[in-house]
Amino acid sequence: MIEILESYLKAVTSGKQPAGEFIHQAVKRHKHDLRTGAKRGLIFDETAARHALAFFAVLRHSKGEWAGQPFKLEPWQVFIIASLFGWKRAADRTRRFRRAYIEVPRKNGKSTLISGIGLYLLVADGEPGAEVYSAATKRDQARIVHSESIRMVKASPLLKKEIGIFRDNLHVLATNSKYEPLGADSDTMDGLNVHGGIIDELHAHKTRGVVDALDTATGSRRQPLIIEITTAGWDRQSVCWEHHDYSRQVLEDSVPDDSWFAFVAGIDKDDDWSDPTVWKKANPNYGISVKPDDLKRKAERARKVLAEQNTFKRLHLDVWTEQADRWLDVDEWDFCNTEIDIARLNGRSCYAGLDLASTTDIAALVLVFPDDEDPVGYDLLPFFWVPEETVAERTRKANVPYETWVNLGLMEATEGNVIDYRAILAKFDELAQIFDIKEVAYDRWGATQLIQDMQAAGLEVISFGQGFVSMSPPTKELLNLVLLRRIRHGGHPVLRWMASNMMVQQDPAGNLKPDKSKSSAKIDGMVAAIMAIDRATRKETTDSKYESEGLIVLE
Repeated sequence: MIEILESYLKAVTSGKQPAGEFIHQAVKRHKHDLRTGAKRGLIFDETAARHALAFFAVLRHSKGEWAGQPFKLEPWQVFIIASLFGWKRAADRTRRFRRAYIEVPRKNGKSTLISGIGLYLLVADGEPGAEVYSAATKRDQARIVHSESIRMVKASPLLKKEIGIFRDNLHVLATNSKYEPLGADSDTMDGLNVHGGIIDELHAHKTRGVVDALDTATGSRRQPLIIEITTAGWDRQSVCWEHHDYSRQVLEDSVPDDSWFAFVAGIDKDDDWSDPTVWKKANPNYGISVKPDDLKRKAERARKVLAEQNTFKRLHLDVWTEQADRWLDVDEWDFCNTEIDIARLNGRSCYAGLDLASTTDIAALVLVFPDDEDPVGYDLLPFFWVPEETVAERTRKANVPYETWVNLGLMEATEGNVIDYRAILAKFDELAQIFDIKEVAYDRWGATQLIQDMQAAGLEVISFGQGFVSMSPPTKELLNLVLLRRIRHGGHPVLRWMASNMMVQQDPAGNLKPDKSKSSAKIDGMVAAIMAIDRATRKETTDSKYESEGLIVLE
């Protein structure tokens, strides 16, 4: 195994192994410390490194295509394990590294790797009464890594003899040691005596509570180890960004810290994210657990769907991105401008989305008509209102043709300097005589009186939240429908303008919602369309045909 380590160091240095700048710096640091570390009281203990590497040979994969097979460490994993457990402090032969920050994209086997590390810390690290925890903001999330460790124990005849299992507890009676999941939502964060702490997906931590709780609970241990493993994020006010940036400084040697290990696999700043030749830099398991065809498919989609470019970069190339992304290349929207035959829609069932914004802004109504043909398609019929007294000023200040749109009947100007909601109610009355309006989804912060008047008129209204939980599924569904050319919007100029304006906000899990604060101009019609799409697809089908076609790829 040490031979594999040496080969990896040479391959990265020579360029034979594609790697980003951070990995080059990590390798350079290791080689430099082999030459000069003794001056700082550091030694590399090959025996200790071999012991840790040999431990992984007794582990078995528990799922996927390698289920039941021995855990074969890849060269980059050998580098991590050998570094964490091989480097020692010469004075007392305890572990050099007390914290490890590991940042790699998804599907590179990081959860499996740290599950194995957790087991090593429990049973093979020579620590009496070891307490090892997989920690997360919620206990259920912490169970993900811990459950993999449980499966590894069950799959290994040798480990089953040494380690007991009771629900969420792994234990070694001979040393009075335990390994458990730990969540910030539990009541067990106090009174810990941590030998090993594993924090998965650090980028999802909105506060530093879990990190600080583990940090303050290691004081009585000889050689505690806290491991943070994550993909890149976007929040530069987070503890994850703080530790990412600190890792950069340590690897650049601008901040000396012999106790901090960092391994950050990503593409470099000037790399073309869409070039497959650079993907190997960010994905050390490229061609193994990371499938090239899968990356290619996701990249091709991301070229079309601007909202997914940052997701692809962040989750698969380890690029720290912004929270707000453009939604869609407007050319893709234009492919769906098939003319709508209003006469064909007469008497048809439809679902409405109503975004009232503010009384001085734009109100938008979009009707969505499911098509009975297979595959199912949807016709979009939009309507807009603005206060008449603001039209000229809007046209002048925003350089947007509000006056032309009003004159062409694409937007209705209601008398005065605020939107007259009676005009919207009258439009609903008119439309209800032509179409079968099943439901009207509206922003729950909309005008209460108008909603009451609509209910009195016999319309079924549905309050619709504007958070990630409500908005993400239909936002993604509308993207799918556009790419599949199953949306027909007739090229309506106002709705097209709003589609071109729309930015989407993204949470750490990759969920999307429209972001009015970041969008360059108005997007009210798109918000209304998304709400209506939700009601239409929710009613027309119980499971998405598009997911079965492999088109929903946001993770």
